Amino acid sequence: MENQTAHEGKTTAIISYLWWIGLLIAFLMNNDKKNSFASFHIRQMIGILLMSAVNYFIIREYINSWGANLIGLLIFVLWLVGLIGAIQGEEKKVPLLGDQFQDWFKNIG
Repeated sequence: MENQTAHEGKTTAIISYLWWIGLLIAFLMNNDKKNSFASFHIRQMIGILLMSAVNYFIIREYINSWGANLIGLLIFVLWLVGLIGAIQGEEKKVPLLGDQFQDWFKNIG
């Protein structure tokens, strides 16, 4: 990753990790300049938020709350890895599904 691109998109990337509102704000901020670093982190956060929604609406409802709490902890760790990567200016994919998030949402950001 070119250092200048990461530097320019760092603020937008960090904002994208501030729940769904931050993601929406980051998406709108990145709409004009299309910074590849910010787009990378926007795609990662979209995946994390979708995992969180599935966990809350499906796993918690139909399996059990104990399992959902355990998965919620895993999702929190993934979120933390993504946020730390954005703060450090790195395109650090979240473990497990980071590659899939980039592939699934390649047209977003």
